[in-house]
Amino acid sequence: MIKDPGKTIIGEAGRSALKRITMWSYAALTGLITGIILIIADTPFFAGVILIITAAIGILLTKKIIYLLNNARNSLREISASNEKMDNLISDFSHKIREPLNNVVIITDMLMESGLQKKQKELLETFMASTNNMVTTVNELTMQSADNITLEPRKYIRFNILSTIQNTIELYNLKDKANIEFELNNTNYNDCECFGDPIILKQILLDIFNTIENHSSERGTRVAISLQNEKESLNEILIGFRIEIDKVIVLINEKEINRSLAARMISGSRGTYNQEFGVSYTVLNFRLPFTNIINDIKTHTVSPTIGELMQKERVHKELKDIKILLVEDNLINQKITLLTLQPLVHSIDTASNGKEALDKFGTSSFDIILMDIQMPVMSGLLAAEKIRALESSTSTHIPIIAITANAMLGDREKCISAGIDDYISKPFQPSALIEKIKKYI
Repeated sequence: MIKDPGKTIIGEAGRSALKRITMWSYAALTGLITGIILIIADTPFFAGVILIITAAIGILLTKKIIYLLNNARNSLREISASNEKMDNLISDFSHKIREPLNNVVIITDMLMESGLQKKQKELLETFMASTNNMVTTVNELTMQSADNITLEPRKYIRFNILSTIQNTIELYNLKDKANIEFELNNTNYNDCECFGDPIILKQILLDIFNTIENHSSERGTRVAISLQNEKESLNEILIGFRIEIDKVIVLINEKEINRSLAARMISGSRGTYNQEFGVSYTVLNFRLPFTNIINDIKTHTVSPTIGELMQKERVHKELKDIKILLVEDNLINQKITLLTLQPLVHSIDTASNGKEALDKFGTSSFDIILMDIQMPVMSGLLAAEKIRALESSTSTHIPIIAITANAMLGDREKCISAGIDDYISKPFQPSALIEKIKKYI
């Protein structure tokens, strides 16, 4: 009998620790908010005491989270069965950690700008360093989960191949010791639209990147990636990928009985591959078929060209003059985001789920929508699809930015496929959210 991977990975002690982590996270948040209030009230002594206690909680919280994540990661290496349940568990675990972690990042960033005294600032800097360690650990957990994605078919969605490659490189660079210098040679997005499963492409690339890093010395490896349209018919397009590195490394070992994950995924997707070796370089060529975009009548996403035209047609507004709809079911997360935006944006309305957002969309005018994904009553993805359906009979297009703790492989593509314009995963710096908003006003 196969054991439940949830119990195997975390166990009763782990689940108890996760509950304590959640409680300590909210205790740290309460302490940080109290510290802000005391600083505003010009009581630096009490603010310093609160911050010291909060920092101690934060450091303890960091150790517990890293311990728990490392245990989960080590257990994952030992488990080979029930991949789907395991992926769901890790995704849920990552989501629960990212929610409170995002609030800690935002509050500490606000505190750093609140005129702290030297000692308080040094203490907060230590707290921020611990928080960054947690962020790194969670990001590496996301990378580890990539090794467990199954080869089961998923729903095909419309996506941009070049954008997916860039996003995969960004994901890989989240690793604490990424030692690869990437060069992406293609810049024409218009030729890279297709239908297919972007997760497969991401997993192939990540497996190749990991192979390169495992066989590299301290010197960084230069990796040049290019792609081209090799063959096209009414129904299908064959894309060729060329990966050239400045070292001699067997990227796909064809002699092994159990071939690499990249080899299995390329073959399982009806693709082919071959390798070339030189004196000081290696070239891997692989080809994958995708569904041609012109064969589909329905358009779920906006192409980059159309998106650019829409942006040009929009009347530019100052940040303070725009009207934002914030869709977030967690009241604490909602409050934290409001604290970030209210000093800069005068008009912010809120909704607690997708259905409430749809109701407000039908009765009010907004310049941008900030959409959480996992919500009761109606999810953010479904709400975005319904908003785009309502807009299809008009000439309007309200930018939607997903603010979500879903940061696993494929989550970004799901958002784009639902009609969401952009995506920011928790935890994020407040300045990153502001820059995303400015991009669309």
